[in-house]
Amino acid sequence: MSYTGDAMTRKLVTFKINGSSYETAVREYDVLLDVVRENLNLTGTKRGCDFGTCGCCTVLVDGRARLSCLTLALECVGKEITTIEGLKTDVLHPLQQTFADAGGSQCGFCTQGFIMTAKAFLDEHANPSREEIEEAISGNMCRCTGYIKIVDAIEMAANDKRNGC
Repeated sequence: MSYTGDAMTRKLVTFKINGSSYETAVREYDVLLDVVRENLNLTGTKRGCDFGTCGCCTVLVDGRARLSCLTLALECVGKEITTIEGLKTDVLHPLQQTFADAGGSQCGFCTQGFIMTAKAFLDEHANPSREEIEEAISGNMCRCTGYIKIVDAIEMAANDKRNGC
């Protein structure tokens, strides 16, 4: 179904996000970041640079880290999208907990992008070295400090996962 609005045709589509279905109207040029934040009010995903250089907008699409500011929303129809809101259950996700424990959050604006990038990475790398973690997060930018506490948090999560915690 299509309808016209804003002088552009919008298409009514269904997205699967965080295990739930969401129906919304999108234009062919809408990026996933705008759909998630503006249409669906899932505001944990942050707008940072709009150029794909900071990683604040990272979400998972079929388990892979994607920059939602550079991903056309229509490319994601029929795929499983996970935002930072999708990691929360009754307790913090292990990565959220280790970021809190290690002080890896600083101001918190970039944190969700780091966590989503780290989740995709740790899902595929059970025993990463510190250098591999640093390489995995190299597309994410923190403006507050160095990355030591962020890398510590991801390393702690990897160790906890290996040890069955």
